[in-house]
Amino acid sequence: MAATTPGQSDLGVRVISAVVMVAVGGLALWLGGWPFAAFVTLVAAGVFWEWWGLVLRFATRPMSRIFWMAAGIAYLLVAAVALIELRKDSLAVACQLLLMVIAVDVGAYFAGRTIGGPKIAPRISPSKTWAGLAGGVVAASVAHAAMMPLTDPDFPTLDLGAIAGFSLLGGVLVAAIAQFGDFFESRMKRKAGVKDSGSLIPGHGGLFDRVDGLVAVLFVVGLLTGLSQ
Repeated sequence: MAATTPGQSDLGVRVISAVVMVAVGGLALWLGGWPFAAFVTLVAAGVFWEWWGLVLRFATRPMSRIFWMAAGIAYLLVAAVALIELRKDSLAVACQLLLMVIAVDVGAYFAGRTIGGPKIAPRISPSKTWAGLAGGVVAASVAHAAMMPLTDPDFPTLDLGAIAGFSLLGGVLVAAIAQFGDFFESRMKRKAGVKDSGSLIPGHGGLFDRVDGLVAVLFVVGLLTGLSQ
């Protein structure tokens, strides 16, 4: 029998962890109501715990810690409420947004590794490239277009150009905001002197590592929703 290399072993753990995360999150999303609200609240609490752990490493003054604690509560509360309300209004729209954020990560990963090229912000996150961001935009746009028949009541009357335009705009916005969220968390980790926000998820680091882009996107959605009301 061939020996298993550390990379192969780590990949297996990452895949199993990802499957479990998708299964649990997908079930909660499908159920909606209080089970989904409880799931989102639990995840938000876990992310805040990791947020606070990072803050304790780089914020030494009491007022600085209070500021970061208040900012973390506001940031995660707006994002969590936005996701709960989004699911309450429409399962399809919630799925569309979540799939777009996942697509950004997947597209950026494969495009970045395949194409490489110039880094976006090497001092903050050395692995992120412009090619990866472009791949994330394309993947998110495809995910948006794939869900439009379920989310846009005007879809039957739209031509291909309109569908492509709406989807590309959505892909650019979601990819850009998710990338900012990733950079924001990377900056916090760099200030704290750690590689991962936590070790809760085998092969993936912490909860904040996995949802940094999603939290940023949902935070913006929450602000825009609040301003429009």
